[in-house]
Amino acid sequence: MSTPEYYSPVMPYMVVKGADEFIKFIKAVFDAEEKLIVRNPDASIMHAEFVVNGGAILFGEAGESWPPFPAPLYLATPNVDELYKRGIANGATGNMEPQDKEYGRAAGFLDKWGNQWWLNSPDYDPK
Repeated sequence: MSTPEYYSPVMPYMVVKGADEFIKFIKAVFDAEEKLIVRNPDASIMHAEFVVNGGAILFGEAGESWPPFPAPLYLATPNVDELYKRGIANGATGNMEPQDKEYGRAAGFLDKWGNQWWLNSPDYDPK
């Protein structure tokens, strides 16, 4: 097997309870693209790979051997406001509404799996 072209040198790996629901969330909020899903005999997700804005995120279903393990994620995007709205509309809790910062347009929310999503548009110019 060769390394998939969508892999980055460093990628987040999350263990979530309700991986199928998590897939619905990342598709609805980030238009995530499915690359690979490997299921366990009980149909739960052993391993999944999705691409969000050109970067891969990997995750699997939490269980007795693998407790939930959320992650903080940073997403550079020109669509901070839109993605923030989608996140909130899909059950996330906002912890930083979209605002202009010295480093660009930024926002943040927590999904119901405990992952922190930081959205930032470094090239944003409010002028």
